[in-house]
Amino acid sequence: MAFLGYALAKSGKQAEARAVLAELLKSSSERYVSPYNLALIYSGLGERDEAPSWLERAYEHRDQKIVFLKVEPKWDNLRADPRFNSLLKRMNLAG
Repeated sequence: MAFLGYALAKSGKQAEARAVLAELLKSSSERYVSPYNLALIYSGLGERDEAPSWLERAYEHRDQKIVFLKVEPKWDNLRADPRFNSLLKRMNLAG
């Protein structure tokens, strides 16, 4: 669902993307939802405050997908963000 939410957001369907995000957030109270996936939708929506916060949670939860941060083009909009770069440094992915 996260990739659907991201795709909807990037294609300008903000309301639909937010509906997917809301569903995932609601589901997270009943089952594990990857913080990386939530960050992905927030990033697609252009919410540059929320996306790094959720990536930080993904790091804390040792989410497997976070190892792709340095090379995944979906995160290009966050590359200038100091929080994003700090996370890359902590993961030994900077440079």
